Amino acid sequence: MDVDVTLLDRAACHVFQPLLYQCATGTLSVGQISRSLREELERHRNVTTLLGDAIDLDAEARRVTARRPDATTFTVDYDVLVVAAGMQQSYFGHDEYAQWAPGMKTLDDAMAIRRRLFGAFEIAETLPAGPEREAWLTFVVAGGGPTGVELAGQIREMATRTLAKEFHSIAPEEARVLLFDGGDRLVKSFAPDLGGKAAKVLEKLGVELHMGVHVTDVRREGVTISPKSGGADEEYAARTVLWTAGVEAVPFARRAAEVLGATSDHSGRIAVEADLTVPGHPEVFVIGDLVGRDDLPGVAENAMQGGLHAASCIRNDLAGKPRKPFRYRDLGSAAYISRGHALLQAGPIRLTGFIGWLGWGFVHIAFLTGVRNRFSTLATWFSAIARSNRTDRTYLLGSTTSAEQPYTWASCDRPAATD
Repeated sequence: MDVDVTLLDRAACHVFQPLLYQCATGTLSVGQISRSLREELERHRNVTTLLGDAIDLDAEARRVTARRPDATTFTVDYDVLVVAAGMQQSYFGHDEYAQWAPGMKTLDDAMAIRRRLFGAFEIAETLPAGPEREAWLTFVVAGGGPTGVELAGQIREMATRTLAKEFHSIAPEEARVLLFDGGDRLVKSFAPDLGGKAAKVLEKLGVELHMGVHVTDVRREGVTISPKSGGADEEYAARTVLWTAGVEAVPFARRAAEVLGATSDHSGRIAVEADLTVPGHPEVFVIGDLVGRDDLPGVAENAMQGGLHAASCIRNDLAGKPRKPFRYRDLGSAAYISRGHALLQAGPIRLTGFIGWLGWGFVHIAFLTGVRNRFSTLATWFSAIARSNRTDRTYLLGSTTSAEQPYTWASCDRPAATD
């Protein structure tokens, strides 16, 4: 087919986001859940991969402006634009929380969380018994969706299995993991009975669940929790806070919606036609969790099917055939809780426990890019099962020349949205 494809990405690599938490908690390496786009697409000579962060759109000229890592810019012209920029962590108007409570959307996020998790135990080891040590051994997870559940379970499993016998002054298994969520049950994207089973497994692991509450302040020393039903606020001393409570559109998606005159919801999801194009702009597709139509889920499968649909529409255009409407096929959802425990839901099929865990593993291996990554991940999982170890625990402290200073655990401010 006589088509030239330009793939613009801010990191020039494919990241399998569903396994970011396993990278953050030391089970998998960066290389096992990601792959260079150039390596992945080297056989496709009509595909050009460019490193850059899309920041502006000229709809009339059909041109995207992108920013390089050194802050200089360049432009890319298009005949058809597919916006698959995804979502970022949302702090519901309190972006100042980000420096103390990182989200988990990128490899950078995963590595920052890894440093905080393992570093917290190391710092606690150097402190005498008392409130300060206890604060370093208290971990807060804000948000009870799949990512929050997976993180909370992994932290407790890490503390009670991997690190249990490696320290002298502290007892890692005594570390507290507090999960706060504003809803009445966990993982609301799953059936209620699966959410109930997830809660039981987490509580058995030692995770302290606090439902019906909001995290209303995050600071260096801890968090403030406010009950939805009213009542007094509660303060918790915790030096490690992880945020999984919400998402919002990245700045470019909001800019694109503005330029195209498209309607978007409070999270920035863009209203589209039945074929996933922006109304009045049949040359602009929106796919993935940016789609504001039919309550499509923000999962990888939605983005993959949306990409295939956009490609099919382009092929039909070139062949002079009409476009077909997008039809999402729900292949199910899966969430890992701990070794031997996972949730798997696919239509009427609902699996938990060991069977759900096996199904979870099969699904995630199937969607990893590259045969090498699949075999490597399988080998790592088998090793972790047999020995309770985590082979990728190395973390970087940062440097005095970077925006994130070593030891302070204070990250640089989030990039400002482009006007």
